[in-house]
Amino acid sequence: MFDFEKRKGGERTVLVNVNFTKNENSEEYAEFRMLAWSAGAQLLGELICSRKAPDPRFFIGEGKTETLADFVATHQIDLVIFNYSLSPSQERNLEAVLKCRVIDRTALILDIFASRARTTEGKIQVELAQLAYIQTRLVRGWTHLERQKGGIGLRGPGETQLETDRRLLKDRITILRNELSEVEKHRNLVSKSRAKNSIPIVSLVGYTNAGKSTLFNVMTDSNVYAADQLFATLDPTLRTVELPYLGKVIFADTVGFIKDLPTSLVAAFKATLKETQDATLLLHVIDISSEQAKQNQEVVEDILEEIGANHVPVLKVFNKIDKLEGVESHIEYDDNDVPIAVNVSAHSGKGIDMLFRAIGELLGIQMIEIMIKLPASMGALRNRLYELKSVVQEEIAQDGAIIMTIRQKEATLAQLNKKFAGALEQYCIEPKDFTFIKDEF
Repeated sequence: MFDFEKRKGGERTVLVNVNFTKNENSEEYAEFRMLAWSAGAQLLGELICSRKAPDPRFFIGEGKTETLADFVATHQIDLVIFNYSLSPSQERNLEAVLKCRVIDRTALILDIFASRARTTEGKIQVELAQLAYIQTRLVRGWTHLERQKGGIGLRGPGETQLETDRRLLKDRITILRNELSEVEKHRNLVSKSRAKNSIPIVSLVGYTNAGKSTLFNVMTDSNVYAADQLFATLDPTLRTVELPYLGKVIFADTVGFIKDLPTSLVAAFKATLKETQDATLLLHVIDISSEQAKQNQEVVEDILEEIGANHVPVLKVFNKIDKLEGVESHIEYDDNDVPIAVNVSAHSGKGIDMLFRAIGELLGIQMIEIMIKLPASMGALRNRLYELKSVVQEEIAQDGAIIMTIRQKEATLAQLNKKFAGALEQYCIEPKDFTFIKDEF
């Protein structure tokens, strides 16, 4: 049966959903509609049918294909999109009957990615993924040219048009891979620089449309594009934030994941996803209001494993609690009192302070806390400690000295101690035997 949509947009489009199980998944259908809408489609109808297995010729069977063809002809449909991966032969068979363009879920996602890419790196990665997809479908559209080229201006060395295109495609892929290799080299240099400066990286990951960009904007006071649409963010965005006691922390907003994400896209975006692999901490943002929250969480975990980022510590961030009744913001701890999850609302700002606290606790595992008694003459050191947001508590002693409790990464304090000629060790009063291990710095 067909369900009509009222959205206005570009190409007149029909969506095809096939249910291979006994239970219909309305949220999965809604996600597919959102994908098509995000690509700019004008949704005029949706065919939903059930099958035990895909038909080898038309995927949906001959009868449903004829029904779809009637609808396409009646409503002057430009495009039919299937919520599955079609084989090249199935696409050709369907187009021959429907008399319009047919694409699958992979081509749809690639199209959205192409429209969202802004940086040179993002555009290279999208084009690589598109070319890898096209390689398997080159035969389509060239069946009339599978003979030797001939005629004025078309005489060649005996190579068919199809062979020429395959060769040109292969050459273009080689060029793009070389360009991407240069990008990766630059990223590696930047990563080494961050590691040398001991700046932690907190990377936001999650299912697409989970609210990562909205949360990123709230946490970093930024204005990264955020919208209620799939893949609103494609190119990674990095911002540096000064956190209490921790100093500088880099936050990275990354592309959202989705079920059945094309393998070619995962492979092409490994350079961008390196921000996730190299992260000190991952914030796994989960839309807790979604009926598919658990399944979406598993999709993200599977992709993290696929890209080799499953070794990075994870803090789950259950977002959009404002859409649920009776759910309050709080931090959840494990048996060792380590934060493992936080309930927040990026939209209302509820629980953001708790999220910062949990991040601080997790990154603070590698931090130290000492008490020092500085003479009034060490005002420069005191000012620097405040600039680094390292001061937990301060009081003035009767003799005018400044008693400070400070908390900071050991590497940062060691550098500061060296700069001020060993002052932190000299004036440390708690613990009394405190000393930096010189060999490590």
